[in-house]
Amino acid sequence: MKRWTTSLVVMTLALSSSPVMLAWGTTSASSGAGLTADVNRDGRLTAADEAGEDRWTGGRGAIFLPNLDDDERRCTVDPAELDKAGAEVDQKLAACNDAADDRINGRGDAADLAPLRVDAQGNVSNQAGGRLSVVPADKARVFVDGKAVETLTAEQLRHGVRVGLEGRDVVRDPAKWDGQVSVTLTVADRGRTSSDVVRLRVAPLMLQNDLQRAETVLAAKPNQGPGWPGGQAPYPEGVPSEWEPFANTLGKATRSTGAKLRFVQGTADGWKDLWLQDTFEPATASMPAIGGSQTMRILIRSGNVWELPGADGKPIATPRPAGRLIYRDLRGPDVGVVQELSPVASSGLNDLLNMGGNIESLPPYAGYPQGRIVYGSGSRHPDPAFITMVTSQGYQPPVVIDTSWLMVGHADETTHVVRADNARGWTLAVADPRLAVELLREAQHKGAGGARLFADTHSASKPTADQVLADGNWLADNEAAAGHIDDQLEILLKATGLRSSELVRLPVLFEKQKDFGLLRAVTPGLVNGLSLTARDFAVPDPHGPNVNGRDLFRQATERALGRNGVQVHWVEDFFWAHLAGGEVHCATNALRDTHSTNTWWKSADDL
Repeated sequence: MKRWTTSLVVMTLALSSSPVMLAWGTTSASSGAGLTADVNRDGRLTAADEAGEDRWTGGRGAIFLPNLDDDERRCTVDPAELDKAGAEVDQKLAACNDAADDRINGRGDAADLAPLRVDAQGNVSNQAGGRLSVVPADKARVFVDGKAVETLTAEQLRHGVRVGLEGRDVVRDPAKWDGQVSVTLTVADRGRTSSDVVRLRVAPLMLQNDLQRAETVLAAKPNQGPGWPGGQAPYPEGVPSEWEPFANTLGKATRSTGAKLRFVQGTADGWKDLWLQDTFEPATASMPAIGGSQTMRILIRSGNVWELPGADGKPIATPRPAGRLIYRDLRGPDVGVVQELSPVASSGLNDLLNMGGNIESLPPYAGYPQGRIVYGSGSRHPDPAFITMVTSQGYQPPVVIDTSWLMVGHADETTHVVRADNARGWTLAVADPRLAVELLREAQHKGAGGARLFADTHSASKPTADQVLADGNWLADNEAAAGHIDDQLEILLKATGLRSSELVRLPVLFEKQKDFGLLRAVTPGLVNGLSLTARDFAVPDPHGPNVNGRDLFRQATERALGRNGVQVHWVEDFFWAHLAGGEVHCATNALRDTHSTNTWWKSADDL
């Protein structure tokens, strides 16, 4: 909206789509300040963008990217700092990105700037001058003809000039910043001033969903020798970690779908942390471009802050060191990282809920065109600032379930999205302790009560079906887990409209951890696998009771998922992940093909 004024007006600028990918077009000379952004979201700057340019709604208004990637790979990580105690290293890592300097970092970086145009004003005098201003100034900056300047010459005003808006942050707390910026062009000439204001919004962070094809699967690899998962040792003396069987079976599953498998190694001090899923949550940020979108992956670092011994031996709050590997190995062109970390460490049981395995997503369905976030809370809860950033992007409202009864406390321990031939195209696979007990009773009825769990592993404990069924405490623990899962399902069914009959139930036995009184899966958690495609699911081998040459847990899983058109790919994770408290999903992560959801603005509602 153009205005004549008697004083200088501040201009706020935001990024939309790339000057490389967007059609700038030409305009005839106009009278007074004229600023154009991609208000109608078609990737072009035209007269059709004029109406309503000074306000932003879900259906109209320009969009810009948070330019947090590293297109020229100039940001480095000092190996000596990967294990350093304290938050100084993490602050330095987060401060290095393409938005941190005042230059355009190559052609790829130019594509990440939202295009604007100062319209040609052929009748200005040689004394005319202009100014572009961004409010709030710390959230975006402008580049005029590729330079980080805010002033415009008479020559630039006369002929018009291209402007790029660079976003410098994401929405972290809507109460502090709602993601919108205003760009104001002010022109002073012959004693008069005119202005034009455009309002834009930073692209929200959108979580992936498990129906999207995995393009790259990430998994951990020990740095020295076999090592033990997480530095823990609930393993028989002298038994290797069995990383190789895990890597081999995961590799076979991954290759069968055409995905790339990439291993992330630990630090020079040896293996520390194998949980790739729990280290970060992948998301994307997209803005309109001709024919589609300009998209950047944004990896949300998990909000874990621990107390580690400092140089003086005293404990100091330290962000989870494995999160630094994201900056070392994954940040680069079109891949950025964000973190929202508490200055103090969370209590151990609460901190478990700050991990990526506790943040899941539901695919799109009626009323929720971008799907929804699912996370666990309860008597234990994630860090407020971290979970606020994750859930306040505006387009994937959260569903909260109680996971505080679980030892690890993650949403991925009990449910997983799988495809289905129903109206929404998906349903939930659910850990079912009662089904696990039924299958043990089936083994008894077939005269196989002596069949052992984990018979073909190095496990120190290999109970028979008879022993499990004769243990009243174990059965009570299992029923308690089933009751908690029922409570979760009541919330999820109400939130999604799914019917109980549509659920895919998979057998998982639970037991109570004596030290904490919390429950964990004692048999590998079959829902805690990795979706490679909508029809391919990498599942931890359950090592269930073998009856007549068939693993009853495997058989039940293959049948249940097969009815939904999902093929099971078995992955051996018993020693590598399961005994340390996790599964295939916890020990991996995936960067997915998000094309189906990158044009989020086409179904956006007003905020």
